[in-house]
Amino acid sequence: MAQPAEGWRARLGGGSLGPVGLVVAGALSVQFGAAVAVLLMPEAGAFGVVTLRLVLAALVLMIICRPRLRGHSRADWGTVVAFGSAMAGMNILFYQSIDRIPLGAAVTLEVLGPLALSVIVSRRAINFVWAGLALVGVVLLSGGGFDRLDPVGALLAVAAGGMWAAYIVFSARTGRRFPQADGLALALAFGALLSLPFGLVEAGSKLIEPSILLMGLGVALLSSVLPYTLELLALRRLPAPTFAVMMSLEPAVAATAGFLVLNQALAVTDALAISLVIVASIGAVRTQVRRK
Repeated sequence: MAQPAEGWRARLGGGSLGPVGLVVAGALSVQFGAAVAVLLMPEAGAFGVVTLRLVLAALVLMIICRPRLRGHSRADWGTVVAFGSAMAGMNILFYQSIDRIPLGAAVTLEVLGPLALSVIVSRRAINFVWAGLALVGVVLLSGGGFDRLDPVGALLAVAAGGMWAAYIVFSARTGRRFPQADGLALALAFGALLSLPFGLVEAGSKLIEPSILLMGLGVALLSSVLPYTLELLALRRLPAPTFAVMMSLEPAVAATAGFLVLNQALAVTDALAISLVIVASIGAVRTQVRRK
């Protein structure tokens, strides 16, 4: 008889939600977790929040999964290191970005990474149309020259998008090489070690204050444990390019979370910009589906 945890994972991966449902659930979780993280930044700083998120998420998954440390090849460990590095880089850059610009704008810029991955991998002419539409949305969001956004924050979001594309590639590889979420737990542990020095320098002893720890645990569960697990399961059943373009739906989720949690209202041009990116995402997904 299957153990409860195994049965839960089987239901998630086996069709109760389906791969698209897994991606949508993960997007909702990660963006509302990011909104909570913004509330925590005045207390722990951007680096401190990243460290809390990754360290606590790694501890939770290591306890749940109890992954084997022996019996893995050098290539397996190389994949874990690359995946963990991508996660750490993506989170550090993104949290530095949302410390400077609104959440919806940051995610809209960040999502260019997954969209670019889809275009590069598919090499279909129509996908360049979708990428161009997304680019128009980004130009609108920037006000024609990023004059309405902190330029450093905008560049950090774009850089986080590049790491997001790497995250998608290595998440898929990790899912193929390790059972269940074992590879994810190991990669999170490596990413946590990479982020730890930055968090200690910026936040120091604040990282162990009970109230900050509690909020950090909430961020870890919402932004890492739940969405990364759901995405890992989805990537076992979805091609990486299809998954990548579906990530373009996240700006709408981020904008909603920013409005509901952080009171970050959208201007008309911002809403139009995000809508263009979403349309580009839908078009790219439909293109991938027709190709099959």
